[in-house]
Amino acid sequence: MPSAAGPWSPDAQHGGPPAALLGRAVERLAAASFGAVHVGRFTMELLGPVPVGRLAVSASVLRPGRSVQLIGAELRDVARDRAVATARAWTFPVSDAGPVPPTPLGHGPSDGTLRPRPTGWHGGYLDAVEWRWITGSVEAPGPGVVWMRPPALVAGEEPSPLQRLLACVDSASGVSAALDVREWGFLNTELTVHVLRPPEGGWICLDAATTLGTGAVGLAGSTAYDERGLVARSAQALLVARR
Repeated sequence: MPSAAGPWSPDAQHGGPPAALLGRAVERLAAASFGAVHVGRFTMELLGPVPVGRLAVSASVLRPGRSVQLIGAELRDVARDRAVATARAWTFPVSDAGPVPPTPLGHGPSDGTLRPRPTGWHGGYLDAVEWRWITGSVEAPGPGVVWMRPPALVAGEEPSPLQRLLACVDSASGVSAALDVREWGFLNTELTVHVLRPPEGGWICLDAATTLGTGAVGLAGSTAYDERGLVARSAQALLVARR
């Protein structure tokens, strides 16, 4: 699990893998309880650092329904026996009959370039994910556009489209870093993703921007695409503080 470590410490996970694990638990319970469904909104609350170690995940139906359902999930640190992250997800019926077809972006992963990660950041997740930058970079303050391809979440198991998406969108604050990462930290306390449709293929594109205020709160948002077009939008509240 070292490949799940985040940029700030080798002992704490990046937010992407925990989000994907919680999404996996939601999907498995939804499939067993309701059959095929689509997760239309996913919100994760990070209750503290998620350790690079043994974790236990569980899920429960919070609100059953014929058309939409609300499912909760929890991720626990086994060693300390405490919750480190929770999630709530609304599930919708699966349908391909929507009124608006997707529109491709006009660029793909092959159009992007490789760029080195910041020297002050730990590898882990950053080295495990494939990155192809269209504009911007972590070390160039401002918005960024990047194609990402995450590795497998669980050994021997192909990640679902939702899991691939959730493994990527937590990176919006890094993709659009608005401050020098050697001097400032910007850690998210939560992640909310509204999913229009499951992504297709292994690559996810994030078009991300960060907005800063006069205090300790920042907001990172992204629009996520696959090679066919728009997939989802995400938002994160950030704790902004000097390192």
